[in-house]
Amino acid sequence: MARKTGSHSEITGPKIRAEAQRLFARHGFAAVSMRQIAGAVGVQAGALYLYTPDKEALLFDLLKTHMDELIAAWHAEPGGGDAHARLERFVRFHIRFNLERAEAVFLSYMELRNLSPENFAVIEGLRKTYETELEAILKAGQDEGVFLIPDTKLATMAIIAMLTGVNTWFREGGRLSRATVADIYWDMVRKSVGA
Repeated sequence: MARKTGSHSEITGPKIRAEAQRLFARHGFAAVSMRQIAGAVGVQAGALYLYTPDKEALLFDLLKTHMDELIAAWHAEPGGGDAHARLERFVRFHIRFNLERAEAVFLSYMELRNLSPENFAVIEGLRKTYETELEAILKAGQDEGVFLIPDTKLATMAIIAMLTGVNTWFREGGRLSRATVADIYWDMVRKSVGA
């Protein structure tokens, strides 16, 4: 099949991913057709299959890319310090990173059910990798005697849920700035672990 005049794979591929993410987040994965994605990109529906085998593969790619980028960005953060300092860095990082990617975060939580068991397992594994980073900080805080947590796994899940929840209500230009939100959430997390 001939490529449309003026189309470029290095442009079209990212446009397909961006439009699919926008449409999936706005209307839900099940309600969006490949034809709608193609229309938003400005290509024929058949052209999408040059970039992805099917709609689920496109969703999986979006979710995996988000998790890969999240983990890589966390690993690129400056390390070191005691558990208290590391937990503060994690809280501020999680809010900062995810507020820039509200659609990707929404898909990561709302559209997992649309993945095959194999693809679900991959994303679940990546999520556990990230969660383990926080749990290691919490365990270190217990060992240092600075955190009072009855169950580090439960605390990990609760903290991540609380931090990710910022994406559901935060609006740029609203009553609270990003920095103020991060300060308040850090204070709440700090208190929740008894620090």
